[in-house]
Order: sequence, then structure tokens, then C-alpha cells
Amino acid sequence: MLSSRLERLALLATVAVGLGGCGVVALPFRATSAVVKIVPVAGDVVAAPLDVTADVVD
Repeated sequence: MLSSRLERLALLATVAVGLGGCGVVALPFRATSAVVKIVPVAGDVVAAPLDVTADVVD
């Protein structure tokens, strides 16, 4: 009985940690956006959709 409760608690903790990692998923979008913003003239235009995507993921 105790083992079953511990397994359920461990599963719940694993799911909670997995859902808390959304920032990790958004990191490539944020990094790419930061690099693209360096490009003169077109950088901000290209980075705008990447910023929106990262905000949606978060």
C-alpha cells in the first residue's frame, strides 16, 4: 500500500517538473531572436514572430 502511494507521488512530481520546463522549450526561440536582432534593418522584423512564439510557449 505504501509503495503504491510513493509511486503515485513520484509520478505526480515528475509530471509537475515536466510542465514547469516550458522555459526550456522557449529557449531556442529566444536565443535565435536575440541573434537575429543583431542584423541591421531586417533583424527586428524577423525577430518579431520568434518573440511572439516564445511568449506563447511560456
